[in-house]
Amino acid sequence: MLVFDIKRYAINDGPGIRITIFMKGCPLSCVWCHNPEGLSSRKEKLYTKKKCIGCQTCVKACPEQALTLTPDGIVTDRTRCTLCGTCAEVCPALAMEISGTEYSTDALMKEIEKETVFMDRSEGGVTFCGGEPLLHPEPLLELLRRCGEQGIHRAVDTTLFARPEIVRKVMDNCELFLVDLKQMDSAKHKHFCGVPNEPILANLRMIAEAGHDFYLRIPLIEGVNADEENITRSAEFLASLPWKYRTVNLLLYHDIGKGKHEKLGTIYNPGHCAFATPSDETVERCRGIFANYGIETAIGG
Repeated sequence: MLVFDIKRYAINDGPGIRITIFMKGCPLSCVWCHNPEGLSSRKEKLYTKKKCIGCQTCVKACPEQALTLTPDGIVTDRTRCTLCGTCAEVCPALAMEISGTEYSTDALMKEIEKETVFMDRSEGGVTFCGGEPLLHPEPLLELLRRCGEQGIHRAVDTTLFARPEIVRKVMDNCELFLVDLKQMDSAKHKHFCGVPNEPILANLRMIAEAGHDFYLRIPLIEGVNADEENITRSAEFLASLPWKYRTVNLLLYHDIGKGKHEKLGTIYNPGHCAFATPSDETVERCRGIFANYGIETAIGG
């Protein structure tokens, strides 16, 4: 299983202090994605031009002779590059990185077990994130079961874009879901995220009606989902669910993903969708709509 990051001492990925495991691969392609290195299920190379000192250590070390120093920095011939990671290992300026490390479930359990002292003291646990962890049901379920055997609190941060039978199995083996609700209109959801939203809404209703705990977040973006119609539809839908927490975390848009796309050599927002951070006025209007439906809101988290 490919993992692109392991975040320790995480405090925004569920209750308490947690370790968060980021799995590579996602069925969505949200135009604002702030973890684009998690979209592909394959290893990828990141290059940070401003860190590069032009020493050519990577050029000389590359076994495939896939690298060239140009006035624009190091250029990779991707027809030759095998993503062996030699360039990242030898780069003295850390300008090269390989996104995606292969882990066995045993190796990941060892990483999780290192953090149990912090989990126990803070009533924290482990969060499996992505990308989309439900793309990897077999290793995910094995990890969840093994964590459960040790009494480790388990959260799954998911788009819920998955077959319902997978969601049910995961639901039976975790304590908490962290779910983003991005857009209520399915056609708009497909435009901005690459997939329709019917499976997501159906799975969210399923876990709510099963009485399973979930935290709900909305990445609030002007031009995508911060309009009155969408927020009203979101509030109506959430108010119809049997839901314990009844609090929505509003995550205000930021463009951190832009810099990561530059490192990957990919294009941020290739369709030039018009979106922006919502104004204070827009945020307060959205909070007011949710309040009218008996739903509290918090900024961030």
